[in-house]
Amino acid sequence: MPGRPSWDEYFMQITRQVAMRSTCLRRQVGAVIVKDKRILSTGYNGAPSGFAHCSETGCLREQLHIPSGERQEICRGLHAEQNAIIQAALHGVSVAGADIYITHQPCITCAKMIINAGIKKVIAFDSYPDELARSFLEQAGIEFVLWQGKDQEGNACPD
Repeated sequence: MPGRPSWDEYFMQITRQVAMRSTCLRRQVGAVIVKDKRILSTGYNGAPSGFAHCSETGCLREQLHIPSGERQEICRGLHAEQNAIIQAALHGVSVAGADIYITHQPCITCAKMIINAGIKKVIAFDSYPDELARSFLEQAGIEFVLWQGKDQEGNACPD
């Protein structure tokens, strides 16, 4: 029987599971907001509630050959971090002082939302081509950790 997972491993595994709900054609992203070892909210990337999923309509950014990290404003979907913060707000749950576990480093838009939501720590499984986002998190005093734990199969996670 494998050993008991650390809290970071536990929440990162849940984050990866949440990402599986994503309907994005480019990248499946999940986010879990945690405070005092309790899950407050989750989110994954996809179209707004009630809208057709990108998996049904196609991806405009893909059709226009827009590189990752650019022109996010024309995407139909919301990012996982945005959905997790919105779900918390919708249900009256404060995320101030919480940590957010994410499968990918936040973009600049999500970094600004994380800052204004009062989240204190970001733990990401994978990087993302947005140095400005990292700079903003640093300026706001938010700890950013590129997680180097183990995946669900016990393999070392990439940098």
